[in-house]
Amino acid sequence: MEVNIPDVQAELTAIFHVYETALVTNDVATLDALFLVSPQTIRYGITENLYGYDEIAAFRKARPSVGLMRTIEQTVITTYGRDFGIASTLFRRDNAPGKVGRQMQTWVRTPDGWKVAAAHVSVIAE
Repeated sequence: MEVNIPDVQAELTAIFHVYETALVTNDVATLDALFLVSPQTIRYGITENLYGYDEIAAFRKARPSVGLMRTIEQTVITTYGRDFGIASTLFRRDNAPGKVGRQMQTWVRTPDGWKVAAAHVSVIAE
């Protein structure tokens, strides 16, 4: 298996940035479109454990749209072959001084493009 095939890594990096923009602008339609529509899709959040696409979509619709801006750093995008990858990043928010967030996403290529199959978000003290 090839790791970080340049064109595949570039594709996943680009879609990761689409996700990031959608996240901080609360573009729920784009966020929903980027998650795999499956009961096996999981998102562990800061205050929630979501199992299946439907729970994730319901969370997105109910989430407040304020305080979403953040800066990301130390982003690492690693692809394995042509259809699987992991995106990891740290993030900081002005409204959470002294805290650093961690986000990991497992991405799979589908006939409809790259989709998040699993995600984990957590926040710790710096």
